[in-house]
Amino acid sequence: MDAIQKNLLEAVAGLHEVPAGAYNIRANGVMDSRNTTASIDIVTKEDKSGIDIIIKPGTKNESVHIPVLLSQSGIEESVYNDFYIGEDCDVTIVAGCGIHNGGDKNSRHDGIHSFYIGKGSRVKYVEKHYGQGEGTGENIMNPTTVIELGEDSYMEMDTVQIKGVDSTKRITNAKLEDGAKLIVKEKIMTHGKQSAETSFVVDMNGENCSTDVISRSVAKDNSHQIFYSKINGNNKCAGHTECDAIIMDNASVSAIPEITANHIDASLIHEAAIGKIAGEQLIKLMTLGLTEQEAEEQIVSGFLK
Repeated sequence: MDAIQKNLLEAVAGLHEVPAGAYNIRANGVMDSRNTTASIDIVTKEDKSGIDIIIKPGTKNESVHIPVLLSQSGIEESVYNDFYIGEDCDVTIVAGCGIHNGGDKNSRHDGIHSFYIGKGSRVKYVEKHYGQGEGTGENIMNPTTVIELGEDSYMEMDTVQIKGVDSTKRITNAKLEDGAKLIVKEKIMTHGKQSAETSFVVDMNGENCSTDVISRSVAKDNSHQIFYSKINGNNKCAGHTECDAIIMDNASVSAIPEITANHIDASLIHEAAIGKIAGEQLIKLMTLGLTEQEAEEQIVSGFLK
């Protein structure tokens, strides 16, 4: 792994070296390295590009890292990763994609991740997207996440994209059974002429299931963002979706939330707010000695934490 790839690995997975535990590192379209444990197996798919991650029932306090690194300009790939999490597990999964594009061709990674989470299991899923490079080719990332939450299971999805991605279409579809809970925390920042489109569809099929989908974003320069969210309450359940966005310069943001109650005991809420940085916030920080640009950066950083 060269210096560029190591930098990408740190940016998307927080790793300075090969991690402990189970991992699969993909670099420039092929597997770079892999490790399995007694509780977590990783198997290469035979029918298409991707892997199966199999986590045995009862696995606790273990992690899986599956970062993707692209440092050669012009690579375009679709990768299918399926996660089979047994009953009564408690695991952390760290994914993400980093692209360094130093050429004039587009680089694109489409990651399709499917989660099948067993009864009573808890999963924390962290996904970061990051782009860099001095080339004129675009960095394109299109993640799709499919989630099936079993009875009394829990998943927290923390997804971040704050730099260097020219175009992205982010799709998340989830189905919840009895007592299941899904928490989504999305953070996005776009600048230049970048575009970002996110879409969440959550089918709350089980009794006493719940979801909380929260997106925070910042759009700068001439960039454009669209946020779609659709929550279907098909049983006694509780659902909440929220989109908060800061708009700057000549950017544009659209928020399109939708909630549908198909059961008398479905309790659903949606919220959306888009606006510029308040003048009094800037003035307060500037009185402390910050320039206007420094004050804006502090506010944006705090907003995306």
